[in-house]
Amino acid sequence: MTMVWAHRGASGYAPENTLPAIEMALEQGADAIEIDVQLTRDDEVVVIHDETLERTTSGNGWVADHSLEALRALDASAGDERYRGTRVPTLQEVLHLAGDATVNVELKNTRMRYHGLEERVLAIVAELGAADRVVVSSFNHYSLRHLLHLGTPLPLGALYSDPLFQPWKYARRLGATALHPPLRATRRKLIDACHDLGMPVHVWTVNEPDDIKKMAKVGADAVITNYPNLARSIIG
Repeated sequence: MTMVWAHRGASGYAPENTLPAIEMALEQGADAIEIDVQLTRDDEVVVIHDETLERTTSGNGWVADHSLEALRALDASAGDERYRGTRVPTLQEVLHLAGDATVNVELKNTRMRYHGLEERVLAIVAELGAADRVVVSSFNHYSLRHLLHLGTPLPLGALYSDPLFQPWKYARRLGATALHPPLRATRRKLIDACHDLGMPVHVWTVNEPDDIKKMAKVGADAVITNYPNLARSIIG
């Protein structure tokens, strides 16, 4: 059965990567929550997608240049009046709210190389006893290798966007335990090849009904979607 992973929470309905979006995703029957994390100036792990603040918050500049206290003072409603006053959450808050649901923690460390992000995420997961419900993914595959060198037991998802030749073989050599391909690159051949290696496939970002049906038909292990209720109604 194809699972439903909520992309930055139920981001089609509530401000992305916020507690309201995550709560809504759980209410809509999502099997997992996909979030993005970065480091503050004082090395706290916060949940936000962009490396800069302008698109989703009332702030300006780089996330990395702000303390947690400064970020928490911002409005993270992305201009949605219904959610005015929503704050940038921490990873701890998201893991608490998610309960028993799986959380895919994407390390946003391609544009900004956050030194120590991997270690901080692992420490928080261990502190909360959440290792059995966390997947870590990244477009930065050096980061995934670093996690392996740290001896992490967590599942690792290799994200990519540009075409790759036989990505299942690449991911296996990398040491990833799952492949996270873009929708446009996902075909049954890719999924079957991954499954032959025991590697699940979690596809992003799948929002259209026909695409959700197609990914379920070809055997994707999860669709990562902004509309978890829609995906749940189609997949069952």
